Amino acid sequence: MTEPDDSGPVLYAEDGSSWWPVLWGPVFAAACMAIEAATGATYWLPWTLVGLALAGMAAVWVRARRMVCRVRLTPTTFTQGRENLAVAQIRAVTDVGTPVGARVLGGGWAVPKKFDDVPLKLDDDSVVVAWARDGKALRDAIGTLVEPR
Repeated sequence: MTEPDDSGPVLYAEDGSSWWPVLWGPVFAAACMAIEAATGATYWLPWTLVGLALAGMAAVWVRARRMVCRVRLTPTTFTQGRENLAVAQIRAVTDVGTPVGARVLGGGWAVPKKFDDVPLKLDDDSVVVAWARDGKALRDAIGTLVEPR
């Protein structure tokens, strides 16, 4: 839709995921090494490789979540997942119903689990569905930009 504009203050942001799940694999491998060390000979190399492999897989997963589940609102651009929408295209955020078959922003088929839906009316009278973990905060942030018009 539009190119992302990182200038200006960020009014609302969600990263999609934190990086701490990358530590699960190395912590698991270290715990297994400690248990193995308490019982006798320890195979350090395989456990190290297991920890690194699990950390690598988790890093790919976290990176994907951060790309797909990212929400960012600046005074000019609303970024939802992989999609950017100009704030100037948003006409209303309050008293907007969600019609059946409304397009979900961000490139997905549906609003992700554990996310609230936020219907937005655009300047062409179509309704799209935005989403955020804190739907009320996103609705309020968009409302401060859109409703005074």
